[in-house]
Amino acid sequence: MKMFKSSRAYLILTVILCVIASGSLALAGSHHEKKSHHVKPAKDLPTASTTDILGSAAQFGVFGGGAGMTNQGILTIVNGDIGTTGVSTLVTGFHDSNAVFTETTMNIGQVNGTVHTATAPAGSVPNVIAAAAALDAQTAFDNLSPAALPGGIDVSAFGGGAGELGNRTLAPGVYQSAPGSFAIQGGDLTLDARGDKKAVWVFQMATTLTVGGPGAAFPQSVILVNGAQAKNVFWQVGSAATINAAGGGTMAGTIIASSGAAFSTAGNVVPVILEGRVLALHASVTLVNTQINVPAVK
Repeated sequence: MKMFKSSRAYLILTVILCVIASGSLALAGSHHEKKSHHVKPAKDLPTASTTDILGSAAQFGVFGGGAGMTNQGILTIVNGDIGTTGVSTLVTGFHDSNAVFTETTMNIGQVNGTVHTATAPAGSVPNVIAAAAALDAQTAFDNLSPAALPGGIDVSAFGGGAGELGNRTLAPGVYQSAPGSFAIQGGDLTLDARGDKKAVWVFQMATTLTVGGPGAAFPQSVILVNGAQAKNVFWQVGSAATINAAGGGTMAGTIIASSGAAFSTAGNVVPVILEGRVLALHASVTLVNTQINVPAVK
């Protein structure tokens, strides 16, 4: 097992370092105006598959550590598994084909996969699948951190505010937030693969990720262009993630948050869309009318 983990970590490190080396290719827009730098495209840029990075956690659209997950609203759909290492009562407002988890007439979340907990699904070995996913999610978080992948690009080098990703166009690379947090506010973030479908983005932040705003309104989106794929975008969040508190907008990538994550807020009926996953290591995940589409891992 140690040899497997070491091999995986080595592969991820080797791969992402190649992306770091291409960091000078970044297409950067200022906070006020999108700009495109004319640079040479990367050639034969390699990447690891999502399963190499996420392991068994790759099948989960939502993971709530040991604290579970909550759905509010009747429009939530998770096209993938959800899970927690806690007991089944920590999952509320969801159902899969096997069971209903504390739904009400106003809180119905459809899971087009399987709900995994310490006691579900029926007939499973208690906690085995969820525990493995928790371990793999933590390993991925560590392997995507600045300690494992140093030298991340500070986006303020391209103009605009430090930690602000709104109204930017970024090429593949590892990006680190100088102030500790990242925000996508005042405009969308565009990720440009420049024709390379294996292009990888890693966003490292010591504290929070906030998508939407400024203020409680104005949903924002992550836009993938020229071959960029959600399965190759990773958000390594040191504390919690808040995604479009006003509802609406499309987020892309795998969010791995040390603390919890929240999508929209109670009462919003315009769905938030996540093309990716949200994996919380030590706290719960709250969804309000959210659609999550787990990308294919290959």
